[in-house]
Amino acid sequence: MTLGEPAASPARNPFVNVLLPFAGGYFLSYLYRSVNAIIGSDLAREFQLSPADLGLLTSAYFLTFAAFQLPLGLLLDRFGPRRTDAGLLLIAAAGAAVFASATQLPLLIFGRALIGLGVSGCLMSGIKANVIWFPMSRLSAVNGWMFCAGGAGMIAATLPVQIALQHMDWRALFFALAAATIIAALAIFAIVPERKAESAHPSFRHQLEGLRQVFVDRRFWRIAVAATLAQSTNMALQSLWSGPWLRDVAGLQPEAVAVDLLLMACATTVGFLFWGNFAERIARRGVAPLTVFLIGMGMFLLFQLLAALGWTQSPLLLWMGFGFFGTAGSLAYAILPQAFPMTLAGRVNTALNSLVFGWAFVVQWAVGAVLSLWPVTVSGYDAQGYRWAFGIFLLAEAIAWGWMVIHTRDSAH
Repeated sequence: MTLGEPAASPARNPFVNVLLPFAGGYFLSYLYRSVNAIIGSDLAREFQLSPADLGLLTSAYFLTFAAFQLPLGLLLDRFGPRRTDAGLLLIAAAGAAVFASATQLPLLIFGRALIGLGVSGCLMSGIKANVIWFPMSRLSAVNGWMFCAGGAGMIAATLPVQIALQHMDWRALFFALAAATIIAALAIFAIVPERKAESAHPSFRHQLEGLRQVFVDRRFWRIAVAATLAQSTNMALQSLWSGPWLRDVAGLQPEAVAVDLLLMACATTVGFLFWGNFAERIARRGVAPLTVFLIGMGMFLLFQLLAALGWTQSPLLLWMGFGFFGTAGSLAYAILPQAFPMTLAGRVNTALNSLVFGWAFVVQWAVGAVLSLWPVTVSGYDAQGYRWAFGIFLLAEAIAWGWMVIHTRDSAH
C-alpha cells in the first residue's frame, strides 16, 4: 500500500477499525499536551526559565495547534481523516525528537511547536471519522470515547511519567514518545478504511466558502464563545499550571503533586466518558445537550473560583472537580455540527478548535506572565499571582456563560 491509496474494504467494526486507531493518536496528543506539568520544574531548572518563559514554551504547542485548525478543516473535508492525521503525526514525531535534542530555549520552543502542529489533527480527524462512520444519534457517545482516550493520555502524563523519570531523563522520554508517534501514524494509515466520499475534491474556493458560512452563522458564535473560553482555560491550567499551584499554593511535595494530577486526570477521563453518554441518554427524555452543556460549565466555573481563591482544604477534591466538570465543554463538538450540513462537519469543529487552542495559548502564556509580576518564593511562585491570573480568565468565562444562558432562555420563549 502506498501513501494516498485507499484502504481495501469498509470498516466491518468501526469501533475497532476507526475509533481505536484515532483514539491512539489522540492519547499521544494529550500526553504531549500535559507532560510539562510534570517535567516543567526540570526544564525550568536546566534552562533557567522564568514563569513567563515556561508558559511561552509550553503554550507554543497551543499556538501552532490553533494556527493549523482552519487549514486542517479544509484538509479533512478534502482528503479525509485517515491520510491527514497519519501525515501530521509524522511531524509530531519529528518535533519530539527536536525537543529531546534541544540545548537552548529557542530549539525547545521549536520542537514543542512542531509537536503542536503534528498532533493538531488528532481530535478533529477522529471526530470527522466518527461523523462518517457512526449514526448521528450516537455521535455524542462515540465522541465521548474519543475524549476518554485523551483523558487516558493525561493520566499517562502524570504519575506514570514521574515513575518513568526515575529510570530515564526527560530527553529519553521524548525519544520514546517520538517512536510511539511513528507507530501510531502507521497504524492509522494501515488500519482505518476510507470511503469514496472522502476522496471528493471540491474546489478550494468552494471549501473557503463553506468556512465563511460557519464563521458568519450566529448559531456558531452563540455556543463557540463560551465553549472556547471554558475549554481553553481548562486545558491551559491542567496541562501546566495545576502542578505548580499544588506545589506553591497547597504546599505539596513532588510525589504528592504527581498523585493529585493523576487523580485529576482520572476524573477528567471519567468526565469525557460521562458527559457524552449522559447527554445522549437524557436527550431521549427531551433534555437538549445544550442544557447539559450549560449546567456542566456552570459547575466548572464554581471549581475554578475555588482554585482562584486558593481553597486548600481539599486540593485533590478541587482539581478532580475541575477536571470532571471542565470536560462538559466537549459537548460543543457534538452540538455544533448538527446545526450544519455534514459536508461542513470538519470545518465547523476545526473552526471551534482554532478558537479554543488559540485562546489556550493566550491563557497559558499570560498566567506565567502574571506570576512573573510577583517575586519568586522559596518554594516557587507567589500565591497571590495565581489568584489574579486565575481570576482574570474566570471573569471572562463567567460573562460568556451568562450571555449564553440569557440567549438560550430567550430562544426558548
